[in-house]
Amino acid sequence: MSASNPGPVNYVTVPVLLVIALGGAVGALGRFGLEEAFPPFVPGGFPWGTLLANLVGAFIIGIIATSRRVSAGPEWLRPFLITGVLGGFTTFSAFALELGLMLDAGRIIAAAGYLLITLLGGLLAVHLAVWSRARIAGSSTGEGSTA
Repeated sequence: MSASNPGPVNYVTVPVLLVIALGGAVGALGRFGLEEAFPPFVPGGFPWGTLLANLVGAFIIGIIATSRRVSAGPEWLRPFLITGVLGGFTTFSAFALELGLMLDAGRIIAAAGYLLITLLGGLLAVHLAVWSRARIAGSSTGEGSTA
């Protein structure tokens, strides 16, 4: 590589950064709405809102990641949806805090259940989304590919 050709560097444009920020706002508002429906974790309770946000987010990312329409769309679409919307909607930090609070309160079984449901449920949700897209695409095209 020479000074005039530094090699493959992916420069993110300002418009892409702006749509990521907009997506983050959309996702955060969705997360806020979910917290209104399922109030945030309280001692002795269970963090249903965070669990639901993370499992739904895992399912949606499985759909988006295998979508040819998203991949073939404008350069900003995938970062808007995945980094922006899902980044603002899902929450690892709240999961970690709630898990820690459960452990601090001595709720070992509830904490272990929360950990397992979140991790295994998230993996299952992604897999289910990818599998479902393949089945739907296969039934509409007769090929079984992801559309």
